[in-house]
Amino acid sequence: MNYKDFLTSKRLIVGSSGISVYDSDIHQMLFPFQRDLVRWACKKGKSAIFADTGLGKTFMQLEWARLMAKKAFIVAPLSVARQTVKEAQKIGITVNYCRSQAQTTDGLNITNYEMIEAFDPSAFDAVVLDESSILKSIAGKIKAKMIEMFAETPYRLCCTATPAPNDIAEIANHAEFLGIMSRVDMLATFFVHDDEGWRLKGHAEEPFYRWMASWGMSIRKPSDLGYDDDGYILPPLTIEPVFVDTTVAPDGQLFFTGLKGITDRSAVRKATVHDRMTLAASLVNGDGEQWIIWCGLNDEADGIARLLSDSVNIKGSMSIEAKIAGIEGFQDGMIRTLISKPKIAGHGLNMQMCHNMVFLGLSDSYEAYYQCIRRCYRFGQTKPVRVFIVLSEMERDIFRNVQNKEREARKMGDRLIEHVKQYEKAEIEELGMEFIYETETVKHDEYTMMLGDSVERMKEIRNNSIGLSVFSPPFMSLYTYSPTEHDVGNSRGEEEFFGHFGFIMDELKRVTKPGRLCCVHVAQVPAMLVRDGYIGMKDFRGKTIMAYEDHGWIYQGECCIDKDPQAQAIRTHSKGLLFAQLKRDASWLRPALADYILVFRAPGDNESAILPDLTNDEWIEFARPIWYGIRETDTLNFTEARTDKDERHICPLQLGTIERCIRLWSNAGDTVLSPFAGIGSEGYQALKLGRRFVGIELKKAYYQTALKNLELALKERNAGTLFEATL
Repeated sequence: MNYKDFLTSKRLIVGSSGISVYDSDIHQMLFPFQRDLVRWACKKGKSAIFADTGLGKTFMQLEWARLMAKKAFIVAPLSVARQTVKEAQKIGITVNYCRSQAQTTDGLNITNYEMIEAFDPSAFDAVVLDESSILKSIAGKIKAKMIEMFAETPYRLCCTATPAPNDIAEIANHAEFLGIMSRVDMLATFFVHDDEGWRLKGHAEEPFYRWMASWGMSIRKPSDLGYDDDGYILPPLTIEPVFVDTTVAPDGQLFFTGLKGITDRSAVRKATVHDRMTLAASLVNGDGEQWIIWCGLNDEADGIARLLSDSVNIKGSMSIEAKIAGIEGFQDGMIRTLISKPKIAGHGLNMQMCHNMVFLGLSDSYEAYYQCIRRCYRFGQTKPVRVFIVLSEMERDIFRNVQNKEREARKMGDRLIEHVKQYEKAEIEELGMEFIYETETVKHDEYTMMLGDSVERMKEIRNNSIGLSVFSPPFMSLYTYSPTEHDVGNSRGEEEFFGHFGFIMDELKRVTKPGRLCCVHVAQVPAMLVRDGYIGMKDFRGKTIMAYEDHGWIYQGECCIDKDPQAQAIRTHSKGLLFAQLKRDASWLRPALADYILVFRAPGDNESAILPDLTNDEWIEFARPIWYGIRETDTLNFTEARTDKDERHICPLQLGTIERCIRLWSNAGDTVLSPFAGIGSEGYQALKLGRRFVGIELKKAYYQTALKNLELALKERNAGTLFEATL
C-alpha cells in the first residue's frame, strides 16, 4: 500500500456497503432532499437519518426498505406501525402489519417494539428502527438483545430526531446497532473522562463530526443541507405555564421551602391533582377544538377523563388493539380529546390535525416534553400551536429546569448541525472532505525547518545525508495534539500505529548515512480499561524494537532514563503509584514508568568515524545502562505552543538527554534530523553543540515555536563564542 492510500485508510469514515439507486428509482412524491437522503442511505447500507419531526422520515424509511431487500422489516413504537401502513399507501407501497414471524410475507413487514422477540431476524435482509431513540430508554437487556438480534442483518437503517452532540448514549447506541463502532471504542477514540464526566477531546471534534456524518444525516430543516425550506416553515408556537394556588407542603416542611428531590416532586404532584385537573378541564371545555392532554399519573388521567366528555384515555393496561383504536379515532377526528402518558403516545405519532395540548403536570425529562409537543408542532401543521402547562405554584422550578434544558438542547442541536452540515453535504454529493494540510519551509545556513508530514517532507532530504536522528514519536494517543490522519499518534491501534511509523522508519533509513545511528525516545504505554479492556502495561518499547528490525535497522542498545515516582504520581494520578494504594491493595502497585533511548544503526559501514569530545569519566557516566541526573524540568518553554484543544501538555524531550545523544553519537558539523521536531528541542541542542539541523513538524503552532527556539540557540551560541573571544 502506498502512503497516500494508507492515509486514506486511517480516516475514521464509514464506507459504503449498500446499493446504488437513481433518483428515478425513488417515488417522485418525495421532496428532493428526501430522495437524496434515501439514495445516500441505500448506498451506505447501514446508516441513520436523524431528521426532525415532520420531515418525512416515514416516507424515506419506506422507500429505503422497498429498494434494499425482497423481504424487509420495520420496528416501530405502538400505533406508529398502523400509521405507517396508512402512510405507505400514499406512495403505492403495501406494508404488512404482523405480530409474529408466521404472519410475515415478502415485501415490507412492520411490528411494534413490544413484539420483537416473536420474529426471526435471519429471515430479513433489511431492518428499519423507527423512532430509534427508543434504544436509549428501553431496558439494557432488551437493547442488547436487539443489537444482538440484527448483528448479521446486511442492511440497517435507524430513523429518529436529531440527537444532541453530547448525548453519548444515543449516538453510541445507534453506532453499535448499525455495527459501526462499539460504545467502548467510541469513547476511547473521541472522548476523554475528567472531573466533569465524558467530554469530546478538543482535537477529536472535527474527526468526530466527520465520522458521524459518514453514517448519520442530521437535519432540522431542508436548508441545513442546502435545500429549499418552502413548506417547512412552522406556524407560531405558544407555551404558557398556568399555575394553581395551593396550600400543600411536602412532608416535614411547615412552610414550603422548595422541592428536595423525586419524593417531594411526587408528593406535591399527587396532592395537587384535583386543583390541576379542574383548571385543565376549564381550558379544554372552553372551545370545541381537539386537544391532547399529557399526564404522568394514573390518577391524573382517570380524573381528567371523568371531567371531559368525548375523550379517550389511552392506558398502559389496555390491549394493543384498544390503544390503536383510540388513537386512530382521535386522528380521524371522531374523538375530541386524547388523554395519555408520554411513554405511551409521545413518540412518532402524526397528530397535526390538533393544535392544542395540555401538560397536566411536568416531569424533569426534556426529551419527553419535546417529543410530546412535536406530535402536533411538526411540519405539516397549518395552525398556531398552543401548549398549556398546568402546575402548582410549588412546581415552578420544574418548569424552569425544563426550560433550561430546552435552551441547552437547542444550542447543542444548532452546534451539531453547524459542525456536520459541510460533511453531510459532501457525503450526499459524494465529495471527499480533506483536513487542511499546510507546508512551509525555512532554510538557514545551519538549519532547515519544515512544516508538514514527516513521510512526505523527508522525501526532500538527500540519500545518506543525515549523521544522526534524535526524536520522540507520539505514543499511540488519539487526537491529543492534532485532528489529522497525517499525525502518527492518531492511530486506532498498534497495527495502524506501527504501519504509519514504518513509513517513517523506511525514510529514515534512506536518508541516514550507512553505519550511523537513530536515537528514539520511548516509554511504556499504560493499558486503560475503557480503551483496552484491562488495566496494565503495553510493551511499546519492545514493539518499537521489533518494528525497527522488521524495517531493516540494527538494534544496537538502549539507555534507561531514571524517573521520580512521586513526581509521576502527582502528574498522572495513576493508582499504581499512590500511597493510598500501598495501604489498600499492593497488587495494583507498579514501578514508575522509565523513559528509554533506543539506539538503532543503519545497515552498512560508517565511512567517517565518530570521535566524541568526551572524557573517560563522562563516558563511564554515559555508558551506564541507566542514565541518572537527567532533570525532568530541563526542557524548553512550551507554553506558547500549547493550544486550547490540546489534551495534554506538550512533553518536550529533556535537553540533557538530547545533549548526551548528540555528543556521544555525532561529530561537529554533522546534520542532526528530527522528524517529530515539536518545539525544536533537538534542533536547539544540535545548533548549540555545533551541528546542523533538519526538523519536520506537522503542527503549525509547534513549528512556529521551533523556529524561535532555533534562532535562540544560534543567538546563545554566538554570544558564548563572542564572550570567549574577548577573554
